[in-house]
Amino acid sequence: MYIRASRSGGHTYLRLVESYRDENGRVRQRQIAQLGRADQLEEDQVEGLIRSLRRLTGREMPEPGTPEFEAAQEVGGPWVLTELWRSLGLEEGLKRALRSSRRGFDAEALLRVMIFNRLCDPDSKLGVLRWLETVVMPGMDTKGITHQQLLRAMDALESRLDRFRCAMGRLLRPLIDQELSVCFYDLTTIRVHGEAELDEDIRRYGRSKDVHGPARQCLLGVVQTADGLPLDFEVFEGNTAEVRTLLPMLRRTLGNYPIRRVVLVADRGLLSLDNVAELEALELESGQSPEFILAVPAGRYNDFQEAVGTLSFETDRPSVRETRLDGRRVVVAHDPDAASARAERRRRKLDELVAYGERLAEKLNRQDEGLTERGRRASDRGAYTRFSKAVLEAEFSRFIQAELHAERFSFTVKEEALARAERLDGKLILLTNVEDLDAETVVARYKALADIERGFRVLKRDIEIAPVYHRLPKRIRAHAAICFLALLLHRVMRMRLKANDSPLSVERAMEQLRRIQRHRVSVDEKRLSGLTTFTTEQLQLFEHLGVEKPTEAAL
Repeated sequence: MYIRASRSGGHTYLRLVESYRDENGRVRQRQIAQLGRADQLEEDQVEGLIRSLRRLTGREMPEPGTPEFEAAQEVGGPWVLTELWRSLGLEEGLKRALRSSRRGFDAEALLRVMIFNRLCDPDSKLGVLRWLETVVMPGMDTKGITHQQLLRAMDALESRLDRFRCAMGRLLRPLIDQELSVCFYDLTTIRVHGEAELDEDIRRYGRSKDVHGPARQCLLGVVQTADGLPLDFEVFEGNTAEVRTLLPMLRRTLGNYPIRRVVLVADRGLLSLDNVAELEALELESGQSPEFILAVPAGRYNDFQEAVGTLSFETDRPSVRETRLDGRRVVVAHDPDAASARAERRRRKLDELVAYGERLAEKLNRQDEGLTERGRRASDRGAYTRFSKAVLEAEFSRFIQAELHAERFSFTVKEEALARAERLDGKLILLTNVEDLDAETVVARYKALADIERGFRVLKRDIEIAPVYHRLPKRIRAHAAICFLALLLHRVMRMRLKANDSPLSVERAMEQLRRIQRHRVSVDEKRLSGLTTFTTEQLQLFEHLGVEKPTEAAL
């Protein structure tokens, strides 16, 4: 027997029907009872009918089971990153670059896991396994992944870095301007742990940009476009001179990206006259030499003193002027507010040092007059040593000269050096061979270099590239490659959000995506699953990023 619904007069009626065979053996149905209109049946009436039937048949009504809830798993972040990964062609590109018949696991999938982890919840490689328990990786079974497989995938990537970079060059070409590309290049320091020395070790002690003083580190160089899209990276030994990294990186980038015109923008630490000469000697596919906008380091400002001294600037607002030195174009930007603030800080520090020196001298004079004080007796050599150390720590040696003539301590303020420094306060000096951009545009191009600094902050703060705990040089390089790809996805997200006027930053977008989770519950041997209900903001985010919203079936 079963329930059949039929319509009559605009209403739905329910009937109890049974099947039987007639005398010819054909299956027929006949009505046993009329149950009434479906819209007039209350839930308690239906439940009562079920209980009555169970009682008449001798079957007990089972008590509803206790729901068993599984831990929720994040869906939003891995889903969006997977869609972006595939839309950029990175899945197939990396598979081709890493193809090997000797490997018994999918290296691309494991690298993708580690890359997504840097953006969702950066952790150690062992921590990646714990993270995988809390997320859903679309189209991937992550239960059998081991720590050893993750390390082997890193080794596979490092052994094929050249093929990987070529693949990246092909994949990213549609995203860059082939006619005119402003390339930005800069370096940052990456702290590493460990004291052991290895063959071909890249962990060296050098001046860190993160902590005061020397630290064991490596250097990371990154090339990016004016839109903030990272094109290439390289890891250098931690004590490598910055100027030695520029040309090798530029040559390789030009080899992977056949750009007709390059305007290279680089920071102060990368300028040397040798670099400039070699840059001018390079030749692109178009037959032209690369163009450059390079900042003059503060330590070299005195070399430009005469040229800059001929220029006059506005005193009440920022202004830009230009001149030439040794046939090269020099662009100088002046900010009077910054100049005033810097001069005030210098004068305040100078006054503190002068007051300290005068106190030391006064104490010596009082001793000479026979006026003793409590404590240890001062000496001219001791005063000279203490004052020289204070001047050195303040980096004021070019403004104050400590002296010890005839065993008597004294000091001199170098007023001429102070005046020269104040004339250069608030000034940004740029050396360039770009002739078709006006001076203001040259300055704007250089100031856009701040965007690559923001990329380094993303690498260190959000992606947590440092500190590095890997010991082997090849693992350190592979770790840098993983973080580079995470930065690439971060930048693509930022570009898409910006292009669609989204009010969200990448960080806020990831917060919204973390709230989208898969929930599973078991009741009476039935397993149910579903996704968090999407908010209006989340639906708009999918639209701005150009990806479809996740579904249970697609996971």
